[in-house]
Amino acid sequence: MFSVYGQSTDDNDGSKIMAGHAYVPDAQTESSTTDTGVESEVEGIQMGSAVCRLFPVKVSGYCVIFSLVFIKVPVAIGGTASGEPCIFPFLFQEKEYSECTTEGRGDGRLWCATTYNYNTDKKWGFCETEEQAEQRRLVEEAEEQYQDAIKMINSTNRRSQKNELYDRLLKVAEMGHAKAMEKVAYAMLFGDYLPQSIPQAKEIFEKLALEGSPKAQTALGFLYAAGLGVNSSQAKALVYYTFGALGGNLVAHMILGYRYWGGVGVPQSCESALTHYRLVANHVASDVSLTGGSAVQRIRLLDEVESPGSSSGMLEEDLIQYYQFLAEKGDVQAQVGLGQLHLHGGRGVEQNHQRAYEYFNQAANAGNTHAMAFLGKMYSEGSEYVAQNNDTALHYFKKAADLGNPVGQSGLGMAYLYGRGVPVNYDLALKYFQKAAEQGWVDGQLQLGTMYYNGIGVKRDYKQALKFFNLASQAGHILAFYNLAQMHATGTGVMRSCHTAVELFKNVCERGRWSERLMAAYGSFKEGDMDSALVQYLLLSEQGYEVAQSNVAFILDQSESIFNENETYPRALLHWTRAAAQGYTVARIKLGDYHFYGYGTDVDYETAVIHYRLASEQQHSAQAMFNLGYMHEKGLGIKQDIHLAKRFYDMAAEASPDAQVPVFLALCKLGLIYALEYLQDLNLKDLLSQVDLDQLLGPEWDLYLMTVIALLLGTVIAYRQRQHQAVPRAPPAPPRPPAQPEQPAGEPEEQ
Repeated sequence: MFSVYGQSTDDNDGSKIMAGHAYVPDAQTESSTTDTGVESEVEGIQMGSAVCRLFPVKVSGYCVIFSLVFIKVPVAIGGTASGEPCIFPFLFQEKEYSECTTEGRGDGRLWCATTYNYNTDKKWGFCETEEQAEQRRLVEEAEEQYQDAIKMINSTNRRSQKNELYDRLLKVAEMGHAKAMEKVAYAMLFGDYLPQSIPQAKEIFEKLALEGSPKAQTALGFLYAAGLGVNSSQAKALVYYTFGALGGNLVAHMILGYRYWGGVGVPQSCESALTHYRLVANHVASDVSLTGGSAVQRIRLLDEVESPGSSSGMLEEDLIQYYQFLAEKGDVQAQVGLGQLHLHGGRGVEQNHQRAYEYFNQAANAGNTHAMAFLGKMYSEGSEYVAQNNDTALHYFKKAADLGNPVGQSGLGMAYLYGRGVPVNYDLALKYFQKAAEQGWVDGQLQLGTMYYNGIGVKRDYKQALKFFNLASQAGHILAFYNLAQMHATGTGVMRSCHTAVELFKNVCERGRWSERLMAAYGSFKEGDMDSALVQYLLLSEQGYEVAQSNVAFILDQSESIFNENETYPRALLHWTRAAAQGYTVARIKLGDYHFYGYGTDVDYETAVIHYRLASEQQHSAQAMFNLGYMHEKGLGIKQDIHLAKRFYDMAAEASPDAQVPVFLALCKLGLIYALEYLQDLNLKDLLSQVDLDQLLGPEWDLYLMTVIALLLGTVIAYRQRQHQAVPRAPPAPPRPPAQPEQPAGEPEEQ
């Protein structure tokens, strides 16, 4: 046959790199040197074009048989075969080892054999020096401590315990553990469980970025984008974000997706945005469980401050306790409601599968079909508290479905669709999904869409798939948004629309695990830690969360921050602009206000009018209409026109009942101004000089007028006196009861 001779070179750590490359030339040759510099020899047979036909891939006239392979082989240090390369696998005590091992040694040092059979030849050496062994032991110790700390952090919700665990993590980071350094740096950046220190976080991120950490590269991109601890530079931010994305960091991909979508620091490109968002959405959709995952709570700080509790959707602690009291007393609806809250989390309630199971179990025992179906979901999906069990899940699904519950029907459909505890039966799956969908249950609608989209058990029908995905998306199901995005991105069943696909994928991406940061930032805001809240909202705003952008602008607008005073309004203006571009009406009005008053920019009435008009026409904002009325009244940035001013005031009153009182006052003022202008136009002095009252009312008109005034005055006085006499006197006050003696301090008062 033929043989391949490899070259070996010494590596700087004492090991050897063996290189081999085989080529079959088109003509007979004894030896040749490839373009890799590795010499190959072919001998023993005639090598003609007939052989090359078997290997059609050619490089510089040669047929490639094997590609270049580098094998790093350790060289024995000390022992009985110092300097010899290790042999893998080697036999030691009736077991083969394909890498260096610590077996048979009490000091934990790695060793290898330099012949296959160590038992007979006793040829061996260490794979590392004593210094390398000590360094490896330190790395292993740091990894063990890191895993223990992370496990304990994930198992507790108590802040005091997490603070202590992050102190332990800080010590692990000081040992050079990369993942611990990432955790600690982010904790310092946000002020989570460690004191906030942006300079220290930056220093750690820079060290990690040099080692190629995608998380650190993304974090540095954020620091340069936001100007935190460094001079703001969008160019550097883009470079770091790009490196982070190339390293597989999903947050970096999401940030780049938003930047290309909105043209932030890069040319606007829908297709580039689609590429980044789709990649992130694939990961988010793959993590969605049957139970739907945790809920995403979006709270606007502006709404929270202006109308506390009206729109945040958060449940007050006393209200939760009231529901818990009802549940303990046997209220089935309270049990089911609390079960769902703990199953998905949100509205101020942390996700807790153990408590969810307990509440559902109580309600199911009382005969509630919803609770039975949700128990089926929990058993079907499985969790740390509830072990996955298809038979138990099927039992609960059947009980609920037999009583007409759509959640149970959908669960049975899933069982027959995927063969969970029952044989696969697409007809039955379709039947149960249709029953659930007819009752408006979102999972039934989603699965029907999936069956029609893929042609499972039915004829493929993209129109039907689109119909059911749209129905499921109206209930906010994340997978419905994902499937619709895929259809719009590929033009399957609909006209291809990059813009629609990006918006849908963006919606999916914003449901990822990083959305938990929204509640963490809100918690910091409620605790009064504005700097921590601001930094967290800044990162989320970089990811494209509109609610985070408006919250950043609100914090900068309302309070002192980590930025210089002269930077506050320009930064707030930037984030109001980004929020307005995503359709937030209040942000659009704020832009008008900033240009009207000159906050963070020059006073520009024309631009203010443009923003107010956009808010008025696109979102029918009463505030914008009122502001336009005022600007028409005063002629600010627009032609003065009292008639148009009245029209906008009237439109504002129609758009919102809250605007009716200010509109009434504005119209009164406008009417007065109009009357004064009318009188000025009439030239009242000339008009009065032309009127002869003696001729019009007679020579004694002044006496008649005085008589009439006197009669009116007398009538008023008489009326007032009669009214005063008609008021009855108050009866004398009843005698007060004697004062009761004070209760002794130790006895409770009677209720």
